[in-house]
Amino acid sequence: MGPRPKEFVFSTIVVIFSTVLAFGLGEAFLRLKNANMKNYDIEMWRYAKTLKRASANTILGHEHIPSRSAKLQSIDIRINRDGLRGAEIRPKGVQGKRVLFLGSSITLGWGVDEANSLTEILNTKFKGNGQSISVLNGGIGNYNTVRYVERFLTKLTHLNPDVIVVQYFVNDAEVLELGGGNWFLANSQLAVTLWIAFNRVFNKTGDASLIDHYKKVYDKTSSGYRAMRTSLEKLSQYAEKKNIPIILAMTPDIHMLEKYPFRFIHDDIKKVSDETGFVYVDLYPSFSKIKSQDLWAMPGDPHPNKLGHKLMANTLYPIIKKALSQNNRK
Repeated sequence: MGPRPKEFVFSTIVVIFSTVLAFGLGEAFLRLKNANMKNYDIEMWRYAKTLKRASANTILGHEHIPSRSAKLQSIDIRINRDGLRGAEIRPKGVQGKRVLFLGSSITLGWGVDEANSLTEILNTKFKGNGQSISVLNGGIGNYNTVRYVERFLTKLTHLNPDVIVVQYFVNDAEVLELGGGNWFLANSQLAVTLWIAFNRVFNKTGDASLIDHYKKVYDKTSSGYRAMRTSLEKLSQYAEKKNIPIILAMTPDIHMLEKYPFRFIHDDIKKVSDETGFVYVDLYPSFSKIKSQDLWAMPGDPHPNKLGHKLMANTLYPIIKKALSQNNRK
C-alpha cells in the first residue's frame, strides 16, 4: 500500500520546506562570501542588475541606465545621462573637439578605476598638452560590433564626434542572443553559480576548442561575420558623409598572449578595416612582451588592468592626435 493522503501531504510539505531552506541558506552563504567583490562572474551579474536595463531597440538587447552609478569589483562606475561612463558631457563649444570610443567591457574599463581607464588617460594626455579635446567612453559590457554600431547610429550621433575609435575585440563578430526572462538567474547568486558550473562541466571550452570556435565565427559565410561586416560598412558610410575619421583598434585576448593563437583574426580585421577606409591599429604589440597575468584586472578576470589601459593609451594617443589634426570639420 502507498502512503496515506495525510502522510503524503506531510512528506511533500517537508520536502518543499527543506528545499526552500537549503536554497535560502545557500543563497545567504554565497552573498556573504561574495561580499568581497572578488567573484568575477557574480560582479558581472551585479553589473547587469544595477547599471543595465532592457533596451526598446531589440538589436541592442540592453543598454546602460542613464545617471546611475555602482561599485562593482571594488571599482566605482558612474554612468552619465548619455549612457557613457564618466562625467556629464559639456557643450561641444566648451570642450572643443571630441573623440568617441565604441566597444564593450574592455572599452568601459571593467575592473579599472575611471582615472586609470583608457579614455581618461587619453583625456589627461590631451589636457596636459594644452589641447581642448574630450575623449568619451561609449563602452558597454556584452556588446559586439552590431550592438555598438547600432547604438551609435541610433542614440549617440548627437555627440557629433570629430574622431571615432572602434575598439574591436576578438569576439565582436559573435552572435549575441537576447537575455532575460529567467527570474531565478536574474535574482539569485546561487542560481547563477549553479548555471555557470553546469555550463563549465558540460560545455568545456579549452584553448583548442576556443580556436575552433573562432574559426567558425570568422568563416566568411557565418551570420555573425556577415553582420559584423555590414555594421562596420554602415558606420563607414555615415562617417564618410560627416567627414569623421575612424580608427579601428584591434584588441587582443590577453589571457593567451604567450603563444597567441588569434593572429588570423587580426589579419582578417585588418583587411576589413582597410576595405572600409578605417585607420587600423593593432594593440597586440603593446602587450606582447608582458606576461598575461600581469595584465589581468584580477585573478580569474582577463580584462586589462590599469597597466593594460596605460599601454593602450600610449599606443593610440599619437594616432588619435594625428587624426584630429587632419580633421578640420566644425
